[in-house]
Amino acid sequence: MSNLPSPPPVPMCDLATQYKAIQSDVEAAVLRVLSSGQVIMGPEVTGLETEVAEYCHAKFGIGCASGTDAILLALHALDIGPGDEVIIPPFTFFATVGSVVRTGATPVFADIDPRTYNIDPEQVAEKITPRTKAIMPVHLYGQCADMQPLWELSEKHNIPLIEDAAQAIGAEYHGKRVGTLGGICALSFYPSKNLGTYGDAGLITTDNPEWAAKMKAIRTHGSEQKYFHKYIGYNARIDAIQAAILRVKLPHLDKWTGQRQEAAARYDELIQDRGLDGFISRPQVMAGMRHVFNQYVIRVPGESRDALIAHFKASQVACDIYYPLPLHMQECLKYLNLGEGDFPESEAAAKCVLALPMYPDLTMEIQERVTDTLASFAKKHVRKGKAA
Repeated sequence: MSNLPSPPPVPMCDLATQYKAIQSDVEAAVLRVLSSGQVIMGPEVTGLETEVAEYCHAKFGIGCASGTDAILLALHALDIGPGDEVIIPPFTFFATVGSVVRTGATPVFADIDPRTYNIDPEQVAEKITPRTKAIMPVHLYGQCADMQPLWELSEKHNIPLIEDAAQAIGAEYHGKRVGTLGGICALSFYPSKNLGTYGDAGLITTDNPEWAAKMKAIRTHGSEQKYFHKYIGYNARIDAIQAAILRVKLPHLDKWTGQRQEAAARYDELIQDRGLDGFISRPQVMAGMRHVFNQYVIRVPGESRDALIAHFKASQVACDIYYPLPLHMQECLKYLNLGEGDFPESEAAAKCVLALPMYPDLTMEIQERVTDTLASFAKKHVRKGKAA
């Protein structure tokens, strides 16, 4: 028996390594806020709003408490409520649909393109009714939805587009950046995101000054002037400390994105070199896209996925499923009277997708371990490219 120590576990996301590289700047920013006494709103928040808006090529940025609040504020900016419908994909994180339901509106699902996991514009076209008040594409995993046909539908039917770009800051569609691909864009700064803070935070971008002013008020109890309330709002402000941290991290974002893209390319090569393309499907990057790889998601045979996950776990290599149950099949949405078979592409994806570790500091050594683990499973459990 070997006396060599076991290699350390491989995480899905390594925040500690990133923190060490910017530790002094982050700690100085936090202390700057604390010493100023301006811990609610203030110059750190306005500075972040300006800088992120500029990065996204948008006119206005509105900081808020989370990516979920960003979606909710966007919906309220458009006066969406009971009797209205919002078209969304069924294959995404729950916040997309939860925010729609919280306004009193009805979520209407349009299935996904299996190549990208993003909403299928042809399906969207079929779901538009006189009650449709918004279309909300999700730029899943870091790649933009196919926006050109959605722009055409938006113009034809006079329906605004809300980008759910929680996983996609910095992504681009034919040279146009997330943040200006719709009328309003919702961003998340959850710690694991490409631009993540050390807690919850979000931000909305828009070019519309009226919507911007309304969202700024709604995030602060609906108040444009202290103690005078124009709207029924929320306490949805972004913390000044989180804003200061994000201002430290934003200048590094493009470098970190490049590192993610390099890691994705290495995964592609390693998977090919190990002869795994017959067993799994790698992410497809569509023409004209800048994919920022918030996740690197492979597709595995559904009958093999649970066993593969167990194999990864036994090898102390992290993996995760984004997402195991489509929204239309969630228990809390039974009232929509939808179920298995209604959105076959989303249901198929939920049974097959598996995310591998992905973060800027991912090394070739770690990626070799990840793909070796995948290959060892395939060798034992797969014959001729099919699950045994």
